[in-house]
Amino acid sequence: MPLSHSSVRFSHAVIVGLAAGLLGGLFGVGGGLIIVPGLVSLAGMDRRLAHGTSLAATLPIAAASLITYVSHGNVDWAVAALLAIGAIAGAIVGTTLLHVIPKNVLIVVFVITVLATATRLAVSTESTGRVDLTVGMALLLIAVGLLTGTLAGLLGIGGGVIMVPAMVVILGMVPVVAKGTSVAVIVPTAIMGTIRNRKKANADIRVAAVVGGFGAASAIVGGTISDRMSDQVSNIMFAVLLVFVAFTQLLSLRSKPSIATPEPSIPTSD
Repeated sequence: MPLSHSSVRFSHAVIVGLAAGLLGGLFGVGGGLIIVPGLVSLAGMDRRLAHGTSLAATLPIAAASLITYVSHGNVDWAVAALLAIGAIAGAIVGTTLLHVIPKNVLIVVFVITVLATATRLAVSTESTGRVDLTVGMALLLIAVGLLTGTLAGLLGIGGGVIMVPAMVVILGMVPVVAKGTSVAVIVPTAIMGTIRNRKKANADIRVAAVVGGFGAASAIVGGTISDRMSDQVSNIMFAVLLVFVAFTQLLSLRSKPSIATPEPSIPTSD
């Protein structure tokens, strides 16, 4: 039977949640890559409402993932704090520039960057360990967070698919620590975005509770698997995820723009 006025069936919400949680736990992302298309295609939810609901569902999924990563000592809190500063500011910049910069141009640049990063991850599997946090490196991390938040605000792409490879490639971090650190950044930004969506009545909390609840359970499984995964396998699997993200963004170039584009919330659910 439907969960609420959105006519989303309980079984569909459970399926979407389990899949999104496993993805979030494995890769240190929010799970929006699964939640949004799942709610739209499988559950028949309006796309705008699906984005807001996805962000609300991301919170328990990311929190469960974070607990799992923390329990294994796989979070770099200093790096997370610096990235979060840039990401929150970047999300504001991104939503401000949404109607200024041509979206198609941004998508092409984003796809090229993501594919280059995927190639770099696939061919380089050695992790030398995180470099020292000098003033210059701290500023670089804030810049990465700023870029992450800006692209998220402009394209609706969650921060995990950008932050994780950035930490691995630029900082030389062990993949599992990069994932845990990414989740630590996603949690506070998901809280902020959900509060904004609630004020605008752009989130179905009952659906989000089911998706997030079951997603949290599978996120623990995903995070445990990630801790036991070799760096080489982790990098290759994340490279595959990046190629998938690039493919979905290229497909969005073919979609017809809507008549009116609503101002998005801070989209960190991917």
